[in-house]
Amino acid sequence: MNLSIGIVGLPNVGKSTLFRLLTKQEINVANYPFATIDPNVGIVAVPDERLDKLAELAQSKKITPAVVEFYDIAGLVKGAHEGEGLGNQFLAHIREVKAIVQVIRVFPSSEIIHVEGEANPLRDLEIVNTELALKDLDTVQKRIESVEGKTRTGDTAAIRELGILEKLRKVLNARDLARSSSGKLADDPAIKQLTLLTSKPQIYLLNGKEENVPLELIEEIKTLGGDYLILDLASENNLDALIRLAYEVLGLITFFTFGEDETRAWQVPRGVTVRQAAGTIHTDFEERFIKADVINWEKLVEAGSPSINSGQSPWAIARQKGWMRLEGKEYLMQDGDVMEVKHN
Repeated sequence: MNLSIGIVGLPNVGKSTLFRLLTKQEINVANYPFATIDPNVGIVAVPDERLDKLAELAQSKKITPAVVEFYDIAGLVKGAHEGEGLGNQFLAHIREVKAIVQVIRVFPSSEIIHVEGEANPLRDLEIVNTELALKDLDTVQKRIESVEGKTRTGDTAAIRELGILEKLRKVLNARDLARSSSGKLADDPAIKQLTLLTSKPQIYLLNGKEENVPLELIEEIKTLGGDYLILDLASENNLDALIRLAYEVLGLITFFTFGEDETRAWQVPRGVTVRQAAGTIHTDFEERFIKADVINWEKLVEAGSPSINSGQSPWAIARQKGWMRLEGKEYLMQDGDVMEVKHN
């Protein structure tokens, strides 16, 4: 599974606490830097009332939710891009995830030590993003050196790539992020292949109370193009909003399969065709796809309501009422679709 979120930040800002709350796992949460060396990994279900209602309607024996994989990555410090504080190892772990939750400590506390002496959220954000940018700068510089030789032969693809890389080098030299830079450099195919740390979508989790959050911090996050949540991890147990936001940041939608044996939520990137979505259920379904019965989940639930249902299955009633659509392979899946694949 590659739908993964890395939890990053300075030491002692609440990363492992967040991970424990998300996954309900007992892990090492200690009041000193580098309590987490290897990334803890947890699978977290995406809360979805649609799945529950469909499963209740079908009286399903099994319910399978969509999931996101969370990595609890040990704290970064100044100089991490040069290996400080085991930084190279931690940065390598970040490279493997699809998006980042950066935990920023906004709560004041004299009892919990801070690696920089005292909490300063704006400075802490800058430290983490600077380390990510400097590591990416090293990656980009090496790629530039590799591509420069090809440009001397008149290779037009290499010439174009070099131009993009040089633009990005300027961005990273200014300690900016590839994703927040003008021109959408992170989306260029030449940049995507580098799997840069600063090209990943970021959610900023501000750990503390709203009154502790500086306005300048919010303004900086908006400038960086990130999403943020304010949560006091010392007292907040409901993290559904974070899980949903992480799911959205990955650019995913959910479709469902429905039945007595199992009702299941499937996650696919926004913009996939029904044929591609069928392939997530089983590879043979994509190869041998003919058509698919598709209905919005609300209409299917309505077909099973007592006011309409006359003992038939909701699927049959929906078909009778013309709510069921027979879609060909080019149909683009919509969030909340329920699908049954027809294949040879």
